Amino acid sequence: MIDITEDLLLGGRVHLVQPERGHRAGTDAVLLAASAPLRPGDVVLDVGAATGAVGLMAAARQKDARFVFVERDPHLAELCRRNCRDNGVDGQVAVADVLDRDSRLAAGLASESADLVLTNPPFLEEGQARISPDQRRAAAHALPSGGLETWLKACAGLLKPKGRLVLIHRADRTVECLRILDKWFGGLELRFVHSTADRPAIRLLLSGIKGSRAPSSILPPLILNGSDGHFTPQAEALHRGEGTLA
Repeated sequence: MIDITEDLLLGGRVHLVQPERGHRAGTDAVLLAASAPLRPGDVVLDVGAATGAVGLMAAARQKDARFVFVERDPHLAELCRRNCRDNGVDGQVAVADVLDRDSRLAAGLASESADLVLTNPPFLEEGQARISPDQRRAAAHALPSGGLETWLKACAGLLKPKGRLVLIHRADRTVECLRILDKWFGGLELRFVHSTADRPAIRLLLSGIKGSRAPSSILPPLILNGSDGHFTPQAEALHRGEGTLA
């Protein structure tokens, strides 16, 4: 049995049950969902969905899209199904390992089927850092060596031509993310996220269009906290679901 908590996101617009221990949805999920360019009728994949926080927050903005939640842990996938029901989202939950082509196909994830992919890949790879002894936290935070490229290649394969990928990652992985995405994407847009205005960036929000040859651009940074340690007005609004970064 997994001990779970019941939490509210976007000022109570999204109800989320999630494990009490291990990886839990927070600011990264809020920022990724806020960066999603959503259109009615789009097929939107939340890849590495866990209990569905990113896709559910995106659905709170655009219920007329079709949401597919991709998660390999069957226990988290079941919580994701519950969260979809509780939030009135008619979403498909695909239990699949995004790193494994056969697993993706068995779950019904067809190539070039998505208009938009949202993903928060595990931040670490084996050998880069000490991995948590908690199995679920380790799976959420770490990939096999070279796994980031395999993960992003799979995301690219799931997108239609001219479909858009939006991801969040650690800022110190920027060069690697750009090197990988340059193989399949153009029109790259980078936004750096800083804990405070005087500190180095801690996160990268990065989007790109599959097959595009458009130039890259760097968007205005996002500052999370003021000198008083509280959220800036922009960050507070995003957490309440009152603004977007798209």
